[in-house]
Amino acid sequence: MLESLALGFSTALTVANLGYAAAGVLFGTLVGVLPGLGPVATIAMLLPFTYALEPASAVIMLAGIYYGAQYGGSTTAILLNLPGEASAVVTCLDGHRLARAGRAATALSSAAIASFLGGTLATAALAFFAPLLAEAAFLLGPADYCALMILGLTGAMVLAQGSLLRAFAMTLAGLLAGLVGTDLQTGALRYTFGSLSLQEGLDFAVLSMGIYGVADIIVNVTHPEGRGEVAPRAGSLWPRREEVRPVTGAALRGTVLGTVLGALPGGGALLSAFASYTLEKKLPRGTLEVPVGEGNLRGVAGPEAANNAGAQTSFIPLLTLGIPPNAVMAMMAGALMLHDMAPGPAFLTDHPDLFWGLVASMWIGNVLLLFLNLPLAGLWASLLKIPYRLLFPAILLFCAAGVLSLSLEASDVLTLALFGLVGLFFAKTGCEGAPFLLGFLLGPLFEEHLRRALLLSHGDFTVFLTSPVSAAALAATVLLLAALLGPNVRRKRDEAFGE
Repeated sequence: MLESLALGFSTALTVANLGYAAAGVLFGTLVGVLPGLGPVATIAMLLPFTYALEPASAVIMLAGIYYGAQYGGSTTAILLNLPGEASAVVTCLDGHRLARAGRAATALSSAAIASFLGGTLATAALAFFAPLLAEAAFLLGPADYCALMILGLTGAMVLAQGSLLRAFAMTLAGLLAGLVGTDLQTGALRYTFGSLSLQEGLDFAVLSMGIYGVADIIVNVTHPEGRGEVAPRAGSLWPRREEVRPVTGAALRGTVLGTVLGALPGGGALLSAFASYTLEKKLPRGTLEVPVGEGNLRGVAGPEAANNAGAQTSFIPLLTLGIPPNAVMAMMAGALMLHDMAPGPAFLTDHPDLFWGLVASMWIGNVLLLFLNLPLAGLWASLLKIPYRLLFPAILLFCAAGVLSLSLEASDVLTLALFGLVGLFFAKTGCEGAPFLLGFLLGPLFEEHLRRALLLSHGDFTVFLTSPVSAAALAATVLLLAALLGPNVRRKRDEAFGE
């Protein structure tokens, strides 16, 4: 472990990679501050530009954007009651009340320190558990991978907002979209409709930029966000003496929750933050504490630690099993594939410098964010005064330039616009893009492992039940769906998304 970490720090501490880590966390904080962007859309827009970078630099920068956005989202949530990132929604509830009470500085410092604690401990979990899981993954067969992908897609459907039927339809549409192009085994053309540009399949970067980048711009233009004035940031930077212990406990509980939930299918920062806030709200409060939801620092520290921990442990299933647990990790998988590297069990042995360099850069990035988040809080909040009508043309131009840099074909810009309309349709009909994106990315892998499993078993489908891992994953999938069909569970799920 120490030798591996030494290799990682030797990779992360080069001048170039330090620069890309700093750029990633700085840009990620900006992304978290500005409502309507988010890490998914931003990473989608930046994917084409990472092709010119070294693989380690590209992954370090994109990862920095992801967990940097978790820090930045809390700044405007506390100061303006305007969450810049989805996982910061619950931070508004207590954070903005504290700001209006003249304790904005205390709320900001608690959020920054809790995020640092969550990110640091979660990165340690990534460094410890990922190699063990990668070694175990070598023992898995194609039937096991198929069953795990089914479980992952089911988890993404269950945790998607809206009805389960819509989420299932999105997943199925994504699986079908992943089949467009030439079948590498038979040479047959599938869903190309005679188009030469579709024979190589749909480009992941173009599709993701359209569904997230262009569609988000259209939604934000048609539904402009309200912009308030910056709240006063008076008060002490540090919590009161009697608040230190409850806040520390909330941050540690959030870290544990985020570390576990971040690695689950469909998990990540959003699920971790909401679960932590729910836990803090149900725990008994001290005699001098106000209730969580009315200006309690536990309601800030817990979710902020959880979302940063969840953001970092979501790399575990991607890098060890090759299965992205959420939409952002699907983007990271796309970035690795742009550099001809497939995430999976062999990733740690084939590219140890990249994996351990990423782990080391996360520790470095968390330190940078701790010193960056507080001094620039006022600057980030003032960026919200920029009219959105000046921002969205630049973002659209950035998307188009990124698409053209991939193939220099104008048809890709038209494809970008088409998937922008598809993303707008998803938004208008209450459908989430994440199940579609995961289905698109996992579709070809699922097909490959399914064919291989049936080939080895001579077409016998019972191979999925005779393998212990496959049988357990399929049983978990059935139990998950059966539980969701129960009226009580469905009602609780609807209430959670309603909140």
